[in-house]
Amino acid sequence: MATGLVEVRVRHLSALAVLDLGGDITSQAASDLEQAYERAIEIDPAAILLNFTSVSYINSTGIALLVGILARARREHRRVLAIGLSDHYVEIFRITRLSDFMDLFDDEDTAIRAMSPAAT
Repeated sequence: MATGLVEVRVRHLSALAVLDLGGDITSQAASDLEQAYERAIEIDPAAILLNFTSVSYINSTGIALLVGILARARREHRRVLAIGLSDHYVEIFRITRLSDFMDLFDDEDTAIRAMSPAAT
């Protein structure tokens, strides 16, 4: 789905819901992110994987939207994982301490392996 500068696709993989994000995550992404999260939790996943591979820009409002997703997922006892962040955004997630509340991985396979019972 896309209404502004962001594109969001939802995929379900067993106990994991993947939000494939693309474009810019700004205030214009609020509705798309909310709708995608609602679709993602339809299967009651244990975790939400945010795929930033195709994201070109995240501003401070976009960070706030991500904090909202993170807060909701934590309230619902869902783990949040992220992949595909550029080095620049990994640093921002560390500075803002977002990375304290979500696990960052290099790729989807690594994130999926981290979700396996043997990895926990």
